[in-house]
Amino acid sequence: MSATEASAVTSVGVLDSGVGGLSVVAAMQRAMPALPVRYIADTARFPYGDRTPEEVAERTLALGARLIDEGCVLLVVACNTASSAALELLRERFDVPIVGMEPPLKPAAERTRSGHVAVLATAGTTEGERLARLYESFAGDREVLTVPMPGLADLVEAGEIAGPRVEAILEASATDLRAHEVDEVALGCTHYAFLRDALSGMLGPDVEIIDTAEPVARRVRQQLAAHSLAIPDGEPVAAECTATGGAGPFEETLARLRAAGADLPMLEVVQEVVA
Repeated sequence: MSATEASAVTSVGVLDSGVGGLSVVAAMQRAMPALPVRYIADTARFPYGDRTPEEVAERTLALGARLIDEGCVLLVVACNTASSAALELLRERFDVPIVGMEPPLKPAAERTRSGHVAVLATAGTTEGERLARLYESFAGDREVLTVPMPGLADLVEAGEIAGPRVEAILEASATDLRAHEVDEVALGCTHYAFLRDALSGMLGPDVEIIDTAEPVARRVRQQLAAHSLAIPDGEPVAAECTATGGAGPFEETLARLRAAGADLPMLEVVQEVVA
């Protein structure tokens, strides 16, 4: 059964600037394989991290409205930058449950043995109020190293999750993390989830890398239950994906990610372009 055929039952909308949020969709499919998902990748405006908070908020509201108009009963903002810029605005405007993203600083601060943790994120996230509030609430006496990763999400968005360019960025960051005796790394961008293995290989087994895909999937399940929204049973359903920059380039990126061994969800890319 495709997502289109399942549209009469509970459907969840997921949005991101590109392919990063597919790491969240993959976790949702593992937890709720028959749940129909509509995914919008705003590739025409990628990357969000280089845009102003006002631009990101305006775009996130527009895409959220589109997904709700298509019948989605819950929204997932699978982008840390968009969550920082627009999550409260979305909740004020729309009467559906909304699940956002934030760097997993809390579990990193709770689990550290050395007292030194790091957050890897885009500029839009590192400069956002949401991360600042996380520091205030959970950092405590931990040393928190904030590491912007310019250009890294762009490589992932192009389907490049291995090779010299990726390794150069990761190794520069790994050197910094080792120098600060970091033993917990919080991934503050959904695109970075596709680089966990590469980063782990550089940092070694004594450093834990945390992303939020699985916790967000659990939060989606909790919110559906809390609002009495049925989680369908049955055969797995492919997520229906739309890319604002066109289906062709998006499918080329997906093909490169699959060839590189990325953990992608079941997908059905539709041709329509959401401008």
